[in-house]
Amino acid sequence: MSARANALRALLEQDPKNSFARYGLALDHANNGDLESAVTEFKTVIANDANYCAAYFHGGQTLEKLGKLADAAELYRAGIEATKRTGDAHTRSELEGALSMIA
Repeated sequence: MSARANALRALLEQDPKNSFARYGLALDHANNGDLESAVTEFKTVIANDANYCAAYFHGGQTLEKLGKLADAAELYRAGIEATKRTGDAHTRSELEGALSMIA
């Protein structure tokens, strides 16, 4: 486990709902090839903060890498709804583009 992952886990021990730390841990897992753990962490970010729009995009990308295209599409669609709530046009565009590639 990387030093970064250890630091993020320490933060999460203090505050399990820290979306920024959990998102960072998810990215760390994804970057290190632990895709299943990454998906779990992205989904936990979303469960704790349904408006954390980047988690939908990167979670969907990770699901695609796992060959789970239907699950990725579902996450992208949910992310598009989140971006409508938050007004995050940039992430919405990314989500719509990703969805169009697999739908």
